[in-house]
Amino acid sequence: MTELYTTTEEHEELRSAVRAVADDKIEPNAAAVDAASAFPQQAYDALRATDFHAAHIPEEYGGVGADALATCIIIEEVARACASSSLIPAVNKLGTMPLLLGASEDVKQRYLPQTTRGETMFSYGLSEREAGSDTANMRTRADADGDDWVLNGQKSWITNAGVSDYYTVMAVTDPEGKRGGNISAFVVHADDPGFTLGEPEKKLGIKGSPTRELFFDDVRIPGDRLVGSVGEGLKIALRTLDHTRITIGAQAIGIAQGALDHALAYTKERQQFGTAISEFQGVQFMLADMGMKLETARQMVYAAAAKSEREDSDLSFFGAAAKCYASDAAMEITTDAVQLLGGSGYVSDFPVERMMRDAKITQIYEGTNQIQRLVMARQMLKGGTR
Repeated sequence: MTELYTTTEEHEELRSAVRAVADDKIEPNAAAVDAASAFPQQAYDALRATDFHAAHIPEEYGGVGADALATCIIIEEVARACASSSLIPAVNKLGTMPLLLGASEDVKQRYLPQTTRGETMFSYGLSEREAGSDTANMRTRADADGDDWVLNGQKSWITNAGVSDYYTVMAVTDPEGKRGGNISAFVVHADDPGFTLGEPEKKLGIKGSPTRELFFDDVRIPGDRLVGSVGEGLKIALRTLDHTRITIGAQAIGIAQGALDHALAYTKERQQFGTAISEFQGVQFMLADMGMKLETARQMVYAAAAKSEREDSDLSFFGAAAKCYASDAAMEITTDAVQLLGGSGYVSDFPVERMMRDAKITQIYEGTNQIQRLVMARQMLKGGTR
């Protein structure tokens, strides 16, 4: 059996560097960001200053060229401090991955260096109200008009909408064409005439990362903003998710690690019946289960990241499995952390209630965990996991 992944000395040095930034610049503002539903500008500034905001972009576009595992480590360590802030590097990867996978060299050179320099952010526009899990059922259309395209429709649940400058948007370009093969991808600019945003969603968690609808009313897109060829949009979108849902797994293990860290510290300090509650067997069993789930999830995410880097044929299975298992584990671990802190866990004086709220979305976005199980099962039935 081949080795699934290797963490190098550089990976561990990176982890230490990101953790230092997260502890110093990001974690102190996490509660305030959540309470105010405010974009974490201080985190963005700190990530840009250290090139952690879009480290996945290759060196030929001015980037750091971090591999998939290094990118996951960045997201994990930021999420340990603040889940909302971890969506800065995660969504920059999500929004630019279609360009890396399918765009012309001209499009890459036009947009990627700006993101690398921290001048712009990218978001990703795939889902619609009636086309969430059923992405091929989208209604947004782009009609050819000479060399241009005219975009009409809407997109829902778009992360970092309103702070991003660019949006990779999927739209139907051939209404009579074969389902799934009639969708194309475009880069939309925030200042394009006819492009507007809905009001910020009022959410359970990740409140510091704005989520809004996108509306397109005769938005004229020059033909040179096409990502890939006409009709390749959904293929590029799904390939993108194979790579980027792993980053949601990384976000999930970061949130879970943060919750476990707080639970361990609290149980060693909190005393009942004259002793620290960490001495009670029932508490130790809970902590052991939390640690076991977390380390299993971390191994799955790191293995999937290595497969992403190698473009392994079983990436779809491993990406879905890593995202699904890690997010389920994060929900369980954060819930148990709240339980271990008792009444303190239920109030915002302690961060575990925020972490529990933040963890929930990892089971939903970039494909619900029910969809991930479908992806896994179909790969298994095709014999694509070994």
